Amino acid sequence: MHLRYLLGIQAGLLALGVVAVLLRRARFASPIVYGAALALCALCASIAGARLLATSPPIERLALPLGIPWMGAHFRVDSLSAFFLVVVNVSAALTSLYALGYGRHEREPARVLPFFAPFLAGMNLVLLADDAFTFLLSWEFMSLASWALVLAHHREKASVHAGFVYLVMASFGTLALLLAFGVLAGVDGAYVFDAIRAQPPAGPLAALALLLTLAGAGSKAGLVPLHVWLPLAHPAAPSHVSALMSGVMTKVAVYGFIRITFDLMGSPAWWWSAIVLTIGGATAALGVMYAVMQDDLKRLLAYSSVENIGVIVVGLGLAMAFRADGATAAAALALTAALFHALNHSLFKTLLFLGAGAVVGATGERDMGRLGGLIHRMPRTTFAFLVGAVAISALPPLNGFASEWLTFQAILVSPQLSSWSLRFLVPAVGALLALAAALAAACFVKAAGITFLGRPRSEAAAQANEADAYSVSAMLILAAMCVVVGLFPGAVIDALAPVSEALLGSRMPVQMALPWLPVIPIAQGRSSYNALLLFAFIAFSMLLTVAAIHRWASHALRRSAAWDCGSPTRRTDTQYSPASIAQPIRRVFGTYVFAAQEEVTMPPPGDLRPARLRVRLHDLIWDVLYRPIGRTVTFLAGLLNRLQFLTIRKYLSLVFGLLILLLVVVVVWQ
Repeated sequence: MHLRYLLGIQAGLLALGVVAVLLRRARFASPIVYGAALALCALCASIAGARLLATSPPIERLALPLGIPWMGAHFRVDSLSAFFLVVVNVSAALTSLYALGYGRHEREPARVLPFFAPFLAGMNLVLLADDAFTFLLSWEFMSLASWALVLAHHREKASVHAGFVYLVMASFGTLALLLAFGVLAGVDGAYVFDAIRAQPPAGPLAALALLLTLAGAGSKAGLVPLHVWLPLAHPAAPSHVSALMSGVMTKVAVYGFIRITFDLMGSPAWWWSAIVLTIGGATAALGVMYAVMQDDLKRLLAYSSVENIGVIVVGLGLAMAFRADGATAAAALALTAALFHALNHSLFKTLLFLGAGAVVGATGERDMGRLGGLIHRMPRTTFAFLVGAVAISALPPLNGFASEWLTFQAILVSPQLSSWSLRFLVPAVGALLALAAALAAACFVKAAGITFLGRPRSEAAAQANEADAYSVSAMLILAAMCVVVGLFPGAVIDALAPVSEALLGSRMPVQMALPWLPVIPIAQGRSSYNALLLFAFIAFSMLLTVAAIHRWASHALRRSAAWDCGSPTRRTDTQYSPASIAQPIRRVFGTYVFAAQEEVTMPPPGDLRPARLRVRLHDLIWDVLYRPIGRTVTFLAGLLNRLQFLTIRKYLSLVFGLLILLLVVVVVWQ
């Protein structure tokens, strides 16, 4: 019954795209589309949540006479798809609420509205698909709808470039997944997921399927080195679309990876986890290093998504390692940590992108060097953004800390692994995650401090106004969810138990039945975390400090100049800039990670010209990998382009030569 309702909702979202086309010139089109999307996504999240929390619900399947004639279209809802349906639709519903206000300021709504609801439907259909054809069709539909949204501002050169890169990477990912399903289907062509589960590949074929899945899902999720489209596409898209792409669509890619590797491919080999852990650790560290260096607020958030995807993939790699070793309890801990962080990232990254959208809408600026002082002009947006910044920095007692803490608890269990390679690799990956966590805190001190604190650095920032009520409501609800999930992580862990049991046959211990609601991942004598007690301690310490200052501080009246932070004038260039905050980190990592080049212009004594520092950062992955590929493709295309200008005689000679070559190949092969 749940599945029929869920598919009906997707049909409604697809129909909403048609309605948006018909009403594209109407002034009330935006409220109708976004309001209906809000209602449908909220209903979808409610149904999926009820399915996830139900006691031993049956797996629902449905086959429709669509798609390939002899196979049809198969759909299924189980605990894994139900969880990701909740993740997708909670953020989608709140983004639609935000868009009710934000959409009024959209420059070209006719290029956004027709694709918004179909984009949501595409993501949901990926989660419900139960055969390779339906999965890939939904995946490509999701990619094309999001590509159209990236190109909404098509008159901007940056948007066109971002759309081109995104389309190339999306096509590559779909091709990789197509080949992966071809390997999984085998010689019998069993593309229905139940048939693949019955005969999973083994040996080299399994390794090939894993690599293709990593490439296909990783390109959509943003794994290094397939991440290059994120910092281009996310800033180019409208802000509410950026929130969906970063906070939600990347989770659909995570779902695809989990569905294939944990469900369809059977038991993993131990060395699978080594590949996944290495890529995940590198993604987390490099993503946050790139984020710290950015001056563009939305670009910073895009690179931060790369880091968080790395954290999720590390958790999945640990679950693979423990599962291959037979340690199902530790595998359940690692998988729960990964799924928990996927949920958390969808919440706080959606919140941060919506906050960035409110800033851009109020000021027209994405460059943090031209912002500042917005705490006085946009206090509610500032509060919500700060909550998201604290959450993504993994500071207790908010939700980001709980999931990253669980990941580190899984890392601490790694000495029980039987493989010596993994015993050395897992602590190294843990060190990368610790570095990423520290740099993430520095990154969001920069993002929140430069954007909202200090004095305005431009007239636009000085004249900014608070976002509309719809946008503020969506951000405050997301901020509240970050707090609530952080204070009651045990409830989320228990809700994730059906997913872990379905994939691994094991789960974490029940958490909500414990007194004082602590989180005990393994055993109480080993480690535990109590968010409520920690929150009470922080609140009590703060109130005690305030009371002590008011009680025992001097009451004598003294007059003096206020502390001016070393800048007695009102000039804004005396404040910290985005580059100055990032400079120490750039000095440490810049040479090897960014090939940083500094040019210092120092006038001689007596010269009144200002000294200048110019810094040039390079994306080594783009320069070493993608730029040569682009040049090679351009060169080969130039050579092949000559074929269309040949004479008839040359065409016949070419065909005759190729025929002789094929005959020689056939003779040699036999």
